[in-house]
Amino acid sequence: MTAVAVLGLGEAGGRLAADLAAAGAEVRAYDPAGIEVAGVTHAADVNAAVSGSDVVLSVNSAAVAAEAAVAALPVIGDAVYADLNTTAPALKRELAAVVERFADVALLGPVPATGLHTRALASGSGAHAFADALGPLGMPVEVVSDRAGDAATLKLLRSVFMKGLAASVTESLDAAEAAGHRKWLEEQIDEVIGRPMRERLVEGSRRHAVRRAEEMEAARELLIELGVEPRIASASAALLAEMAAASR
Repeated sequence: MTAVAVLGLGEAGGRLAADLAAAGAEVRAYDPAGIEVAGVTHAADVNAAVSGSDVVLSVNSAAVAAEAAVAALPVIGDAVYADLNTTAPALKRELAAVVERFADVALLGPVPATGLHTRALASGSGAHAFADALGPLGMPVEVVSDRAGDAATLKLLRSVFMKGLAASVTESLDAAEAAGHRKWLEEQIDEVIGRPMRERLVEGSRRHAVRRAEEMEAARELLIELGVEPRIASASAALLAEMAAASR
C-alpha cells in the first residue's frame, strides 16, 4: 500500500487526500488550520504526517512552500517530495536544491471538481517516481523533464491564456450588464466556448480571486524573464486583484 502524506487540506488538498484514501492509499495529513477529512489519518504536525511516507504532497501556497519543505526534511527519508502549488519556476528550483527527490507538479484543472483525476505535469528528479506512485491510484501524470521548474513554467504559460480568457469574459459581461445586454452577450459567448466553460471562467475567477491573482503575478514575472511584454498577464492580475479586494 502506498503511503502518502498530504500537507494542506484546503479545497485542493482535501479533495486529493479523500480521493487517495478512497483509491486505497494510506493517507496521513497535516493542516495548520486543523481541517480534517473523512477517511484520512490526521497528524499532529508535519513530521508525524511525513514520517514513513512514500510520497509527500505539498498543497499549501507559494507563501509557505519553502517552509513546508524545510519542515519535512528531518524525516523525509527516501520519499518523493512533490510540490503541487502554483508558483514561479525559480521557487520550484529552490525547493529542488533543498529536497533530494523533488517533483515539481503542475495541476491542469479545477482540483475541487476533478480531484485525483486532474491532469498533472511533473518535472524534476522525482518526477518519474511521482508518476509511478500516483498514476496507478488514478492521477494522469505527464513527465515533461527531469528539471524542476519546467512543469511550473508550462502551467504559467497556460495560465496566461486561461486566466486571460477569464478576464476577457468577465470584463465584457460586466460591460454588457451595465449596458443592459448581459443575456445577449452570454448567448454569444456560449456559442464560442459553451456555457459550462463560460460559467467556470466567471465563477472560478470570483471564487478563487486571491490565489489566481498570485498565480498571474507569477506568470507576469515569468514573461518578463522570457523577454515578453506581459500585457495580458498584467491585466488579468489587476482584475483578479480587484475581485480579491472586493471579496474581503
